[in-house]
Amino acid sequence: MKLLRPTIEYKQQILEYKSEFVESGEDMAGTSYLHKYDVYEEWMKFILDNENESTKHTEVVASVLLAISEKDNKLLGMINIRHTLNEYLYSYGGHIGYSVRKIERRKGYAKEMLKIALDECSKLEMKKVLITCDANNIASVKTIKSCGGILENEVCNDGRLIQRYWIEL
Repeated sequence: MKLLRPTIEYKQQILEYKSEFVESGEDMAGTSYLHKYDVYEEWMKFILDNENESTKHTEVVASVLLAISEKDNKLLGMINIRHTLNEYLYSYGGHIGYSVRKIERRKGYAKEMLKIALDECSKLEMKKVLITCDANNIASVKTIKSCGGILENEVCNDGRLIQRYWIEL
């Protein structure tokens, strides 16, 4: 697997990814507001702008990456690395959000994505990374722990119990 920045080459696969999540009613974690965009090129501009402090549209600089299978160039998942944390992200969202296509789950891709993303965080000179997940999301809990996540605490947000994990880099 490789992590790549979104390009026009992956437009159709990303639109299919979005449709799969919308149809199933699942959260598109790690896609940086993809669900709010009807025009792919506008979403691409939004996420590319967000990679720079001077052009960002959100409170923190972030990078969205596609998890692409090296054997067949298929989109497996998406991951968002937030370079810093604001108050909300510190409390509930963390540095990294990610999702994997339903048909590709339970194959170890989330763990592989997170490991590569943590290497990217090291390149950004982060010393430790906060990752959060719903307490009942057993797959994410296992993924985070397998990458060195240490549970700091649990907090409630909008009636959901959120676990906060730190990973030392």
